[in-house]
Amino acid sequence: MLAPVFILSTLGLVLGLLLGLAARVFAVEADDLAVELAAMMPGTNCGQCGLAGCAAAADALAAGNAPATVCPGGGAALAQAIAARLGIPLDMAGIADQGPRLAAIQEEICIGCCRCLRSCATDAILGASKQIHGVLHEACTGCGACVETCPTGAIGLQAKPKTLQDWNWALPAFA
Repeated sequence: MLAPVFILSTLGLVLGLLLGLAARVFAVEADDLAVELAAMMPGTNCGQCGLAGCAAAADALAAGNAPATVCPGGGAALAQAIAARLGIPLDMAGIADQGPRLAAIQEEICIGCCRCLRSCATDAILGASKQIHGVLHEACTGCGACVETCPTGAIGLQAKPKTLQDWNWALPAFA
């Protein structure tokens, strides 16, 4: 009875030590700036920037191959934070910040083709084939990938509604 427990414990210890050694030997050195920039990004890997995800965009920013406005999903706030971190000037002339936006589906137009389900990077769209779809607002990042793939135009981006969790009183105007 004790022999199988001892054998499995020894096997687990030996394999754990081997994995720890392999992690040190084959460790990949990462650029600290790229890691910091990747942590600032939304992390949805939506591909709006034209790169293979947020880590690739952070690598391009760290190498100086991308502008601070590379992430459309992050908006103006992220672009300003990236420019401040990199110490580069920011040109916001071509970017209109509309604030946080979420996808909304017009149910009377939706035909249930499921194209939007496949294009959503965060699985924020619910539905099945030939059924009306809906959007989970907590998961939607407002990337707009579903808007482009909808053949009927049933999906649009709307301003994020105010909820109790993110609503703030307006500052008073002092005269």
